[in-house]
Amino acid sequence: MATRSVPRACRAAAIAPFHVMELLARAHALEKAGRSIIHMEVGEPDFPTAEPVMEAARRALSEGRTHYTPATGIIELRQAIAGYYRSHYGVEIAPERILVTPGASGALQLATAALVNPGEQVLLTDPGYPCNRHFVLLANGEPVGIPVGPGEAYQLNPAQVESHWGDRTVAVLLASPANPTGTLVPQQDLRDIVEQVEARGGRVIVDEIYHGLTYEGSAATALALSDNVFVVNSFSKYFGMTGWRLGWLVAPSDYVRDAEKIAQNLFLAPSTPAQYAALAAFSPQALAIFEARRQAFQARRDFLLPALRDMGFGIPLAPAGAFYLYADCSRFTDDSYQFAFNLLEQAGVAITPGVDFGHHAAARHVRFAYTNSLDKLNEGVRRLREAVG
Repeated sequence: MATRSVPRACRAAAIAPFHVMELLARAHALEKAGRSIIHMEVGEPDFPTAEPVMEAARRALSEGRTHYTPATGIIELRQAIAGYYRSHYGVEIAPERILVTPGASGALQLATAALVNPGEQVLLTDPGYPCNRHFVLLANGEPVGIPVGPGEAYQLNPAQVESHWGDRTVAVLLASPANPTGTLVPQQDLRDIVEQVEARGGRVIVDEIYHGLTYEGSAATALALSDNVFVVNSFSKYFGMTGWRLGWLVAPSDYVRDAEKIAQNLFLAPSTPAQYAALAAFSPQALAIFEARRQAFQARRDFLLPALRDMGFGIPLAPAGAFYLYADCSRFTDDSYQFAFNLLEQAGVAITPGVDFGHHAAARHVRFAYTNSLDKLNEGVRRLREAVG
């Protein structure tokens, strides 16, 4: 009898690991051995969950709110999110179009699963958040990474979308503000891309998970431009609820039922205590805390940006949002992956190599996250100066 090979899905081989996790594991090992490590690699706010959110969670638990909810989330939270769009953006969104998800990752997975057939293409930036292309791969689609740089503010523009659109293209995935670059899609470009894609029968997915964390004015939501866009947001970044694993998807009305069926099967429901906790994230008390934290992130950006430039890192654009600096490190190395490990071992500073964000110029870029206190960032800068001369 012939021996058969062990089954293995080919999609798993196409999905790259987070290379920074190897670096993070080494950083933790060094810390256990007594080394001091300054963390600038993790895209997670260092602030604790805001007290109004914690109090709402404690109340929900004491009231026994621990059972399943509808797959789309509790109606109170969907209504609260709709109210936030009304008060913050001046946009009316029907709560029925909002699906609460296990993090923004759950929302992105629903959007790609509802849109992409095997072999169909989604256009996105290179560099970009790696999971975006991986969710397309999970749907057996083909992510098409389009190289972008400072000249395009690291974002797709209408001309690039037009030149790369093909017979198999069904969607464009944008992120504004973006990870790893912190740049925004200019509003006119966003409008033109949405109009162009919809005229071709496609759809636009916009990752807005860093909305709220902008430093020169507010970011406008793509929902102000069309009812046919998919918009992803999260309670992780601006609202500081990373470990609670809660996000949301605003879907076009004719996709809601499809997304709901997929959510029922993939997730069953979002975390019940997390949903009741998130209701308090829209309270005036919590929003005041988040605004103070936004100002703290801006102060960190304004400290770290000139310090890195002064050392010789190339950062041609000041990030308008998020909490990252995407830096050209070619003055020091032609291998950003090894460079990041060397900085960890020699200087005790952890950063993310560009290889995690795509292929375009990845070997000469690194990402710094200013998700640490000013005191620690100052110490990190001191160590970096010593390491790079």
